[in-house]
Amino acid sequence: MSTVLNRRILLIDDTPSIHVDFRKILMPEPPQHELDEMEATLFGGDSKPARALFELDSAFGGQEGLGKLKSALQEDRPYAMAFVDMRMPEGWDGAQTIEHLWHEDPRLQVVVCTAYSDYSWDELLERLHAHDRLLILKKPFDNIEVQQMANTLLTKWHMTERASVQVDHLGQMVERRTRQFQEASVELQREIDERKLLESQLVQSEKLASLGQLAAGVAHEINNPIGFISSNLGCLDGYFKQLQEMLDAYRGAEEAISSPEVIERLGVLRERVELEFLREDIPLLIKESKDGISRVGQIVKDLKDFSRVDSNQEWQWADLHQGMESTLNIVANELKYKADVVKDYQLLAEIECLPSQINQVIMNLIVNASQAIGAERGVITLRTGLAGETAWFEVADTGSGIEAQCLKKIFDPFFTTKPIGQGTGLGLSLSYGIVKKHHGEISVRSVVGAGTTFRVELPLRQTKLAS
Repeated sequence: MSTVLNRRILLIDDTPSIHVDFRKILMPEPPQHELDEMEATLFGGDSKPARALFELDSAFGGQEGLGKLKSALQEDRPYAMAFVDMRMPEGWDGAQTIEHLWHEDPRLQVVVCTAYSDYSWDELLERLHAHDRLLILKKPFDNIEVQQMANTLLTKWHMTERASVQVDHLGQMVERRTRQFQEASVELQREIDERKLLESQLVQSEKLASLGQLAAGVAHEINNPIGFISSNLGCLDGYFKQLQEMLDAYRGAEEAISSPEVIERLGVLRERVELEFLREDIPLLIKESKDGISRVGQIVKDLKDFSRVDSNQEWQWADLHQGMESTLNIVANELKYKADVVKDYQLLAEIECLPSQINQVIMNLIVNASQAIGAERGVITLRTGLAGETAWFEVADTGSGIEAQCLKKIFDPFFTTKPIGQGTGLGLSLSYGIVKKHHGEISVRSVVGAGTTFRVELPLRQTKLAS
């Protein structure tokens, strides 16, 4: 099967301006290529035209969109995903359109675009039986949300197609060998186990879409309430300071009260409401609440930074320590009951990389270290350093270690020491590929019963384009 991603997208919306906006986001005008032409003149060869990010087709109604989908299937050029407007006054609405699209092509990934809807979200999911394969893009949207969803769902479609073909092919092999070698039960069991591993790859593709959706929507959904809660707490802090000034004024005015009964009642009331305690405790509560909101905001930022999609495959300068801290925040729940984290950071320069891919490597190594630690609480140590023009980091654990015969296969695809269903054997293989893509090195050393250390070395500056 081809390894080229299917970049074909169908947009169904009755508003022409939406089509213009999507075309600007997903199919921007190519930049001038004077430098490429100059390079071709000086060094020979042809200048390379810029490749379009996506291939976008437009339809202004559900029926028209269905027609284009059918034509694409007949030409064996299927769409990988569709953006569908929910409210279209003429013809089918979004729900009807999606039903017809999925009837023709159940593989199609769909994003619902809406500012409001005639259905609640739960009603729409129930009607379309799409609890695990329908995403929502709320209007107004920004460019990064659209690009993240497009990249994530196109990758999911490709992974799903590839895994489905492999599963079907493997199923045919199992059936043929069952007929030919009834006695070869050991070999048959190996094939069945491999099929289960491939099926787990489909689960990985679902997780990829969920992560992309979370990264695209979490800032939109959470940052707004964080903002007004933080603002309200700031106002509340100011108001309480004013109330304290008023209370001080009232307290001073008590001396001018001539009635002993009134003074006694005020004293009793002050003790009953614990006024002095409240004046000390309320500012502390407000401060703790503001600190908590700041913490939530940082987690949201870390998750967004961690999950961003390098859609243009452009190298960026990034702080390796910042990536490690963001990743630690994301996997904090995985670590807090398993291990203490020790940081041994040295002074580092920024590195030229694809940040989200390096974050994925860091996360894979930290999660693997956590899972290698047994019932007793262990220690995970993160180290960084600089050696000439190379930055390096290590993830070390005090877990059970890896046996010598397994170390030789540790980076092989689908190799795992975990039970069936608990690991795909792809994490370290993908990490190896990412590090090699960055022209770096990844190595491992381990002592059984003492722990394992993974070391990643990356050049500070890339001299080749991402491939």
